Amino acid sequence: MRKVLVIGLVLIVALYGAACAGIYAAMIQPPERFGAIMSHVPDLAFLALPFRLFWMSARAGKLQVGDAAPDFELPTLDHSRTVKLSAEYASKPVVLIFGSYT
Repeated sequence: MRKVLVIGLVLIVALYGAACAGIYAAMIQPPERFGAIMSHVPDLAFLALPFRLFWMSARAGKLQVGDAAPDFELPTLDHSRTVKLSAEYASKPVVLIFGSYT
């Protein structure tokens, strides 16, 4: 009986570890891919796995306070042209807002 309990416990720990590894691997994917994966995750997983810890680690990035922002190019809202950060920064101050500002 004890051997069965030990095997069961080892199996549960292995499954939990595999689930944690799978969720972390999903979190380091691009947002579109991450969203597609997460749409198939059962609600019970959100209670059982440490999502916040994984999310903070997977999305931490490499920038430190005082580092220059990485250069990027985006279309304007009306798609009439593209704006490159380095070109705008060279001619005037630029404020970058990530996320909601409301």
